[in-house]
Amino acid sequence: MISGDSFYGSIRVFRGFTSLMDPALYAPLPDDWSVGVADIVESTKAIAAQRYKAVNMAGAAVIASVTNALEGREFPFVFGGDGASFAVAPSDLDRAREALAATATWVREDLDLRMRVALVPVSAIRAQGLDVRVARFGPSANLSYAMFSGGGLGWAEAAMKRGEFAVAAAPAGTQPDLSGLSCRFEEIPASRGLILSVLVVPARSADPKAFRKVIEDVIHLVERSPDAGRPVPPQGPPLKWPPQGLDYEARAARGGPLFKRRAGVLMYTLFAYLIMRFDIKVGGFVPKLYRQQVVENSDFRKFDDGLRMILDCTPELERALSERLAAGARDGVVRYGLYRQDAAMMTCFTPSALRSDHVHFIDGARGGYASAATALKAMMV
Repeated sequence: MISGDSFYGSIRVFRGFTSLMDPALYAPLPDDWSVGVADIVESTKAIAAQRYKAVNMAGAAVIASVTNALEGREFPFVFGGDGASFAVAPSDLDRAREALAATATWVREDLDLRMRVALVPVSAIRAQGLDVRVARFGPSANLSYAMFSGGGLGWAEAAMKRGEFAVAAAPAGTQPDLSGLSCRFEEIPASRGLILSVLVVPARSADPKAFRKVIEDVIHLVERSPDAGRPVPPQGPPLKWPPQGLDYEARAARGGPLFKRRAGVLMYTLFAYLIMRFDIKVGGFVPKLYRQQVVENSDFRKFDDGLRMILDCTPELERALSERLAAGARDGVVRYGLYRQDAAMMTCFTPSALRSDHVHFIDGARGGYASAATALKAMMV
């Protein structure tokens, strides 16, 4: 087993999403690594108050703060809508802990939300008879996203919710480094009829082969259908000025009173809007290429002990997916949640617009993954 900082980079990137469930693609995390988990407490209530952007910004902030704390080193992470999960080597554990603690404080003070954060040793997960295995999916040649299997991530999240392995919030006023975090794009309206948030997890004691079959059936339904696709249009998401996410981006910035940060973000986003609107090349920045990369890099489907997808699809395909998942639920193989809305939204992490590996997290614009999770929980009652 490869350990240390070289572990994640040693995993071969796979390209075809249909092979997602192939166990050979997944490598076990080294025993001395730790899993970080974070989520928003009472996210359902925040979503009911239409605070979708704030919830997504909080989840993406976890990834931004840890990435910046690790000085851009690659590490496996996954965005969950109202939270995030990741894994770090022992040499990065203290930095990750500080970033999580600072993010929890920022979320409370600037977003008026409460975030739980925890760091769970992989050894503690394996002591439960579970595992954390990681794969790398490349949606484009620009970057890869981590996929997780083994059941360990789900256990770590449940442990966090029980109050175990908690990371205490940093002192009041502590500001994480959220450089590169933004939400400037407008909502992305559905072009095929609806935006569908999909969440599918294994039922308790489900046969792994039967679960794999259901997930592969769902993926094939989507991949083979002309009635579904990524929710980001080929020309990129809509961009207006001033952006809807202006206040959130100002709150993520460091230094000076909020009104000065707002003014700075207002000026910078105007500059960026004009460049993008009129396709103006500035230095090494080429707007057309950046828009193409935004589309290619959009993170709208993933696996973290369960399948998550945000799809732009027709009502007919939604029915087909619902029927297949309902059959899997009747057979005791899966639990699932589906949530319909009329638009998707994007939260971006772009440490450098001159690099091609900027990441763009997609969620439904009316509750997305968190609302799908609520529907899933309702199946358990």
